[in-house]
Amino acid sequence: MPDPWGFHTIPYEPVRRRPVPIRLQDWSEVYERLPADVVQRQAGRCMDCGVPFCHGGCPLGNLIPEWNDLVWRDDWADASDRLHATNNFPEFTGRLCPAPCEPACVLGLVAPPVAIKSVEQAIADRAYERGWVVPQPPDRLTGRTVAVVGSGPAGLAAAQQLTRAGHTVAVYERDDRIGGLLRYGIPDFKMDKALVDARVAQMTAEGTVFRPGVDVGVDVGAQELRDRYDAVVLAAGALRQRELPLPGRELAGIHLAMEYLVQGNRVQAGDLDSPPIDARDRRVVIIGGGDTAADCLGTAHRQGAAGVVQLDLHPRPPADRHPETPWPTWPLVLRESAAHEEGGDREFAIRTMRFIDDGAGRVRGLEGAVLLESTPDGRAVRDGPIGDPFVVEGDLVLLAIGFDGPDCDGVVDGLGLSRSGGGLARDASYATGVPGVFVAGDMGRGASLVVWAIAEGRACAAAVDRWLMGSTHLPAPVSAHARPLR
Repeated sequence: MPDPWGFHTIPYEPVRRRPVPIRLQDWSEVYERLPADVVQRQAGRCMDCGVPFCHGGCPLGNLIPEWNDLVWRDDWADASDRLHATNNFPEFTGRLCPAPCEPACVLGLVAPPVAIKSVEQAIADRAYERGWVVPQPPDRLTGRTVAVVGSGPAGLAAAQQLTRAGHTVAVYERDDRIGGLLRYGIPDFKMDKALVDARVAQMTAEGTVFRPGVDVGVDVGAQELRDRYDAVVLAAGALRQRELPLPGRELAGIHLAMEYLVQGNRVQAGDLDSPPIDARDRRVVIIGGGDTAADCLGTAHRQGAAGVVQLDLHPRPPADRHPETPWPTWPLVLRESAAHEEGGDREFAIRTMRFIDDGAGRVRGLEGAVLLESTPDGRAVRDGPIGDPFVVEGDLVLLAIGFDGPDCDGVVDGLGLSRSGGGLARDASYATGVPGVFVAGDMGRGASLVVWAIAEGRACAAAVDRWLMGSTHLPAPVSAHARPLR
């Protein structure tokens, strides 16, 4: 383990963000690179806790104490090996994962937890810089073929694992570029798309075949794909966006969040000179309180919005961990992203009642009401509207209220699959009721975290390999599990 007294003698140093006035002038990543000595000190805070609860907090089962120790000892190459042993894409999770491992850190009981996410990103970035991320093609081919539908983190993880096991793998993606939500749903200021390109290049060199611009269920029949391959992995996400069917929803100027974010990303990719939905000089209202809403907020700032208001249906969470979410569980606390630091107003416990017409068929605002009161710890003490309705002015409204499951009806209907909750029905081995068809990631569990997507992609790959070969040597994250088939 690192310095046995490091947790006591080394102060916690948070990850650094570029100054707001500077970062709002560009679309580069908001976080600064921590110097290697700072990262090493932070890794040295990892304590000899006996039972590393961080493992249980991480869906991938990352070997966190091991690579913390290696970084502290300045053995970055071995740290990269241990990190990649459980995580195909640590450069993604180091930037995008909310790090459920950190609230589970034993040190967090008495002090700020170990900066696990910062150390993870630093290892991943150094691995690229030093040329340690190299193709790992299989020693031999099995003669079995697998189609993976969807190229987000779950699909990419499944494809890479299956390719390395010796199967011939083709990834089908309906967008024109590979990456799924990593490509078009995540703004560049959260993750540079060059990272996606680098992994695609590595996987191509390993033997994975990518087929962008092919919409399975439309351009090629789902059953035709099943007949062509020995197995099919469905990992197309849960991209059916949740609507808000209120009076005035038909007004111009009201858009689903992903419409807006995809256009912003396409501008940065060079596909568009300017976004058709542009926040410049507009009064923006964002309905929703999650990561997608925060991505809209940061995008609106960079486009030059006149002002931004974010309305969250839920009450304001407490500032600190509440007894109802004790360690090592994921706590319900107020979290502020980099976008919130950049400006805008954030209101809680607000229910939208209707959208207001400007008289020419365009939205000029919305009518809302305070939905409930809450105690300082974030618990609701009264339901129902409180007080008179009020108006929030805005001429661009973005709906970021979540997702309702897969939006690829051609695949679901073409294979005769069943839906379950927010995803597709499957058993504990990620298998659907159709032999040889498996489901991984958000398409099975509903909209979730990037770390869960990668974990499920890896576990699903192990299940597919076992189904094809009778046994498997592919590792499956111990925390990953599928929804029972119903």
